[in-house]
Amino acid sequence: MIIGLEATGHYGENLKSFLTLHGYSFMEINPFLVKKFGEAQSLRKTKTDKKDAQMISTYMRSVDYKAYHHQSYHISALKSLTRLRSKLISMRTKHYNMMTKVLDVIFPEYKPFMKEQGYSETSLYILKHFYSPKRISKLKDKHYEALRKKSMGKFSYPKFVKLKTLASNTIGVTQDYQLFKLKTSIAYVEKLNQDIKETEKQITSLMNRYPTKIQTIKGIGIISAATIISEYGDIKLFSNPAEMLSYAGLDSTIKQSGTMSSTGKLVKRGSKYLRSTLINIAMSVMIHNPLFYAYYTKKRLEGKHHRIALIHLAKKLIRIMHHLETHQEDFNDSKLK
Repeated sequence: MIIGLEATGHYGENLKSFLTLHGYSFMEINPFLVKKFGEAQSLRKTKTDKKDAQMISTYMRSVDYKAYHHQSYHISALKSLTRLRSKLISMRTKHYNMMTKVLDVIFPEYKPFMKEQGYSETSLYILKHFYSPKRISKLKDKHYEALRKKSMGKFSYPKFVKLKTLASNTIGVTQDYQLFKLKTSIAYVEKLNQDIKETEKQITSLMNRYPTKIQTIKGIGIISAATIISEYGDIKLFSNPAEMLSYAGLDSTIKQSGTMSSTGKLVKRGSKYLRSTLINIAMSVMIHNPLFYAYYTKKRLEGKHHRIALIHLAKKLIRIMHHLETHQEDFNDSKLK
């Protein structure tokens, strides 16, 4: 007897755990493959639970049986936590955007002056306690001391004076409902910041129990390493880096007909969390390693766009990570080609 089911995210977790606990092997199938297989069998558009089950059964008889590799508890927990962190950051970004929209109305000079990607603890403190330009313009020297401590000395006194001047001469218009929106978003951001820190703390704790060679590459932090490990699972189960590329959706589409052949855009199937993390760490590692930067520069000189050059670097990183994990070696840049 062989058992097969479509991948359905968290909806299938209980069933998979039950089967594993009772010693059954099973095959987890990409729903997209079953869909395309069904379309090839008939032009009729008929979809019922019975038809779906029959189609999965027919599909399984046409391919090699590959049993699902059950992930360890730690890996499953890491995957859940890293994805939770990503969603929390996305929610925080939405509130950052809402705060910026409010400030564009009441104090448009604020964001360009602070020059921040998001909102630092210093910014949140200012906007929470002295939310309107009028209140900011009346800040006293005693308030500066609190800001200096909050920023660990980075918020200088000249900057403090300049902010007060900008607040006094702002072209913004203060409106009560806009101030209410600002206060509401700040409250959400502060709560999300706490949740993100706690989530990262739990991720770090789990990673201490899961040794990986990926972190020996300078520029890859513990959160990024946790995301990569949790999304891939046991990297040693991938027979070659090409499988890892495909799993992350970083392989290119290929079109070939007669004498014409071309490669197109990224497939972008697979884990979006894994794909974005790999591209983001590509930027980080080239800052810390001259050889990675040289590889990126080479791709740029070939006429490739910044984003495309980063994707090529991400592909190189995947090849390196596969070697490090399968051979259990620390990263050594002298071995890079």
